[in-house]
Order: sequence, then C-alpha cells, then structure tokens
Amino acid sequence: MTRPIAKWRLRTHVLELGVHTLVMGVVNITPDSFSDGGRFPAAAAAAAEALKHFDEGAAIVDLGAESTRPGTAVGAAAGVSAAEEQARLLPVIERVIRARPDAILSVDTYKAATARAALAAGAEIVNDVSGFTWDGEMPRVCAEMNAGVVLMHTRGRPEEWRTQARLKGDEVLAMVRDGLGSSLALAEKAGIAGDAIVLDPGYGFGKRFEENYGLLARQAELLVLGRPLLAGLSRKSFLGHTLAPLFGGEAAPVGARETATIAATVAAILHGASIVRVHAVWPAVEAALTADAILAG
Repeated sequence: MTRPIAKWRLRTHVLELGVHTLVMGVVNITPDSFSDGGRFPAAAAAAAEALKHFDEGAAIVDLGAESTRPGTAVGAAAGVSAAEEQARLLPVIERVIRARPDAILSVDTYKAATARAALAAGAEIVNDVSGFTWDGEMPRVCAEMNAGVVLMHTRGRPEEWRTQARLKGDEVLAMVRDGLGSSLALAEKAGIAGDAIVLDPGYGFGKRFEENYGLLARQAELLVLGRPLLAGLSRKSFLGHTLAPLFGGEAAPVGARETATIAATVAAILHGASIVRVHAVWPAVEAALTADAILAG
C-alpha cells in the first residue's frame, strides 16, 4: 500500500508524515502504569529518559502522568486531580525543554487544564486517549493553543473494559471508524484545522484480545477519514495473551513482550501507520527503517 503524505501542524513545528515512519517514545511519570510505572518517579529521571529517547531516534516523546491501564478508574475516581497530574508532568517538560529547546513533546492527557498548562510549558501535542469525549473543554483549549492533536478511540472507560460484550467481525472496525469520525467532528466544531490532527485506533483501549488483531489487519481502511494514523501497540496485553503458549499458558509478562511489539509495530506500518508509539525506541527505529524499505519496494 502507499501511505498518504501529509503535514502535521503542531504548536510551533510542522512534521512531514508518510515519507518515513516517525517514532514516538513513551515516558510514564506514574507509580502504576502497566509497563513502566514507578520507574521514573522523579522529574530528573523522567527527563533523562525522555532525552535518551531523542538520542536513540525518537522524533517525539509522549509524557503521561496518569495511568489508563485496564481495570483502573480515571480522573477524580482514581484520585488523580489535574493539579497532581501537572505536578508530576510540568517539571519534566521544563527540564527537557531547557536541555533541548527544539524537542517535540506530547502530553498524554484527557484533562483540558493539564493540556493548557503543558502546552504553555513547551509541549507541542495533546494526545487525548478519549478522543475529546471525557472533557468538553479540551477541544477549545487545543484550538486556542494551536496544539497538534492525537485523537484516540476508546470504547468506554478502563474500569469497564473487562466486562464489555465481545464484538464480532466488522463491528470493531466500524466502531473505531465511527468513533474517530465523531472526534473529528468535535475538533472541527472547535475550529481545529484538519492538518493539526492525527488519529489513533486505540489498540487495547476497550478492545478484547482478538479484536485488536482484526483491527490491525484492516487498519489501513481508517485512512478514509482523511488523516494520518498513529499506532500504539507497545507491550499491550493482547500481545502477552498471544504469547501465553510460551509461558505455561499464562500471559507473557510485560518485559517479555518486546519482540511481539516489534512484529505488531511493523504490521502497523505496513497497514498505513505514519507514527508508532513505543517504550523501547532503538528497536522500533530499526524496525521502522526496515518496514519503510518494504513500503518503498
């Protein structure tokens, strides 16, 4: 397939998408994220990890200060206020920008107040896992601050995911396509330009194990929405579930999912993703170069 070539307009930068895959590194400044929770509790350690990601070839680093792993409550129900989220996040942004003024930082938040504070501190992108559906002020803030935006699809909230009914066949793709279309409509209503937006299918976010594979296999069909795609498959639970036969029938632990992550990441690129979001940057950069060569061939 041929990926569309597009410009992604951020707060102060413009990125070209589709010529080469861009790698977005992840740093979670939380005590409880599913993959690296508790690894970077201090601002200095988190900032150092972000700078390491850039050194390894990340074009963007995504900073998150509240976990949305399956089974967790979010927002006030989880006890993570906007003030606490910002207290974790802003010192890291400030350290990274001080060390590397041209760094392109994304903030993983669904709270408008946190998005505004992070953008004012130097972040370029708001990565909203709810696709503008959990905080009605978020579209207006992103428009006013001229932010680049990642709109992700989520089915329900994390505390609901384990009890949601299974979907069949085309239902997953149709649900994601319609949900992202609704998020795009919210962005347009707020005055956010189309070239500021990238779409994320939301792997693992309200999708059961096998549902993610059907979505990945048909991911390129989401390009009909007219915006580039970002795929975040790194270390997801459904990959661990697939590897269970190698681990005595139990899901592979998070630390044993890196090879599966690379396999899924390459598949995502070959199915139209222009950006991949990962915890381990260097292997993803190698994989992206290889996948890009396949596409070029």
